[in-house]
Amino acid sequence: MKRGKARGDDDFIAFAQASSARLQRAAYLLTGDQHQAEEAAQATLVRVYAAWGRISRKDPYAYARTVLANLITDQWRRPMREYATEAMPERPAAQDVADVVSKRRWLIGVLQSLSPRERAVVVLRHFFDASEAEVARELDLSPGTVKSLNSRALAKLRVTTGLVPPLRTETEAGAGL
Repeated sequence: MKRGKARGDDDFIAFAQASSARLQRAAYLLTGDQHQAEEAAQATLVRVYAAWGRISRKDPYAYARTVLANLITDQWRRPMREYATEAMPERPAAQDVADVVSKRRWLIGVLQSLSPRERAVVVLRHFFDASEAEVARELDLSPGTVKSLNSRALAKLRVTTGLVPPLRTETEAGAGL
């Protein structure tokens, strides 16, 4: 039996082509692992397709972000069962590869200094440009919690990246350090 286009397959294909790369980059920022990012982005698109009939007229990208964040949050809660390699897949050499890799490693290292919830909030707020209300809804947190997690995470990032000197302790201040 041949299936028709009743579910809006053409619309979904266009959506998937337009958003899969961005979902994968966001998943990479959240996981720090290329293989997990690819799997999470693919699983996200599968779930979006399953719900396409009811979400396609709303905001499918917001739904996809929510699914992605939930999938990755669930992975943090589960013990790791597989170990991916550190080898990155080959990419077209449009830029200096060493520079791109060093910046990516730096970003992932900085993001890994945050707790999983802080990292999710920062990526949703600043990579996806989601509002605090959207992040709160997508992560099932209160808006106040989103604000405090974002503020705390950005403060940690400033210290980690050296943009703001760390606070000195009383011992260091007394010793003239």
